[in-house]
Amino acid sequence: MREMQRILRGAAGVCAVGLLMAAPGSALAQTAGRAPTFTKDVAPILQEKCQGCHRTGQMAPMALVTYEETRPWARSIKMRAVARDMPPWHMSRTIGIQEFMNDISLSDQQIETIARWVDAGAPRGDVKDMPAPKQWPNAERWRVEDELLHRPPDLLIKSDPWTQPAVGQDQWYQPEVESGLTEDRWIKAVEVRPTLKGRRITHHANTALAEFAVGKIGEIFRDGTALLMKAGETISFDIHYHSIGEEVTDFITVGVWFYPKGYVPKYEVHHMGLGTDTAQEVLDIPPGKKTVHYAYVPLKQPTRIENFQPHMHYRGTGLAMEAIYPDGRSEMLSYVDRFNFNWHVNYIYTEDAAPVLPAGTVLRITGWHDNTNAKKTNPDPKQWVGWGRRTVDDMFFAHANVVHLTQEDYDRIIEERKRKAVPTSSGEQ
Repeated sequence: MREMQRILRGAAGVCAVGLLMAAPGSALAQTAGRAPTFTKDVAPILQEKCQGCHRTGQMAPMALVTYEETRPWARSIKMRAVARDMPPWHMSRTIGIQEFMNDISLSDQQIETIARWVDAGAPRGDVKDMPAPKQWPNAERWRVEDELLHRPPDLLIKSDPWTQPAVGQDQWYQPEVESGLTEDRWIKAVEVRPTLKGRRITHHANTALAEFAVGKIGEIFRDGTALLMKAGETISFDIHYHSIGEEVTDFITVGVWFYPKGYVPKYEVHHMGLGTDTAQEVLDIPPGKKTVHYAYVPLKQPTRIENFQPHMHYRGTGLAMEAIYPDGRSEMLSYVDRFNFNWHVNYIYTEDAAPVLPAGTVLRITGWHDNTNAKKTNPDPKQWVGWGRRTVDDMFFAHANVVHLTQEDYDRIIEERKRKAVPTSSGEQ
């Protein structure tokens, strides 16, 4: 245990980004003899990793589509890229599982390209090298629809409107709305969203089905798994609004995509707040102190964890999920070592990497907080802080979707993973 804490403290303290040397034949090696240009080298990176938010009509404060839009921000782009502040991806790159379906982080090579481009004076390059503009979906369309399912939601559920004053304290609006569903249905995907203008005042919007938060687009459940929605179900909203200097009226819409009628999944998906019960009791952050707290979640049956979404407030610096197996072994599963309260990134494991854990495993959730002047987002290091819903209070837990496995399926999955891990005769995986 002490050794694990030592390793994690060391990882959390690392500030510099190590960039890989270019291998012969790589794209970076091919540009080694010339300065990268916007049209040939940088624009493709921005299309792939940045323009989802950095384009007209989206939440980012500037567009990064054309050279004219991007050039004034060149030095800032380099600084944020090298520090790995943007795109927002705060998972440790050296500890725990590294395979995620939605990894938007920049590669070492992409960071090196951006840095070299800026250092060379951010040249435009030949207009003929510019990639064709990426065709983005209309901002009013559902991201789940456009990115994966390619059909509109089967059911829409809207909260009653709320008007947030231009100046005022944070508000938690909790309306309840009838779903109108007349029969039990299994959900394939669900997305929660405010209005376009309302996204400026909505910190997060929770429902029993899914959540909206900056950095999270919705839930799409793996084949063979689904979330059950009961006939006549009432949808309860828990919406955190904050003032932005102008009055804004908003409502939240839940879009639901169902499996075909009659479909029955092999596994039902369950939402869990990993560590919430214990964390509410133990969280205690004295003024001017850095703290470490633990919460424990026993798993009574074989379980697969589908995702990991840390939740903390202003003073949070890191959150880890560790498996303590029935035989006493421990394994670090995921460690967000640079938590940023402005982003609620949902880290979705690939199917082959999602933790599959035996009955009797205990998940240890570790939360690190910094209540000192060194924490730039700390609103007041002189305050004693405990668990609370206000952003000036704090929390530590992880949102997760889980499926409970039969013992037979657990054994099968573990055996399949062992076979995949055995090298072939050629030495390849």
